[in-house]
Amino acid sequence: MQGNRGTIGQKHWYEHVPKSVETSQGGKVTILWNQQIQTDRTIPNNKPDIIICDNEKGTCMLIDVTISGDRKMVKKEAEKILKYKDLTIEIQRMWNVKTKEIPIIIGATGTISKSFRKYVSNIPGKREVKELQKTAILGNAHIHDVFSRYVVDLFLNGL
Repeated sequence: MQGNRGTIGQKHWYEHVPKSVETSQGGKVTILWNQQIQTDRTIPNNKPDIIICDNEKGTCMLIDVTISGDRKMVKKEAEKILKYKDLTIEIQRMWNVKTKEIPIIIGATGTISKSFRKYVSNIPGKREVKELQKTAILGNAHIHDVFSRYVVDLFLNGL
């Protein structure tokens, strides 16, 4: 992994398509992306978006990212923490690492909760909250544009 934002050969961080497992040089950090975690007991919520394990420090972060309605962000944060609580406990037991859940919730219009910066500060590296907010807004604008074109196309072709 190279650069402040983890881009590998891309000009922009959002162009990076992560591998399911990435390891830093020297094996200090392992990142699992969209991976189901096998556990000794059945845990229904065993696939957070990102898992970052710092092998030297013996820590692990379960990160789950959501673009939410602007009014439900605090509720979503609490839901994400509860959703992965069993997995957190099981990873701590199986891997012998200190583990915590980190909910990353951004409102559809880029709004963030009061605790957003606290959660993001747990993730190593340079964090640009404004970039994350901008991405959420532009992503929704793109969805709106695609849907609008779809509706217009349906209308025109339906005549």
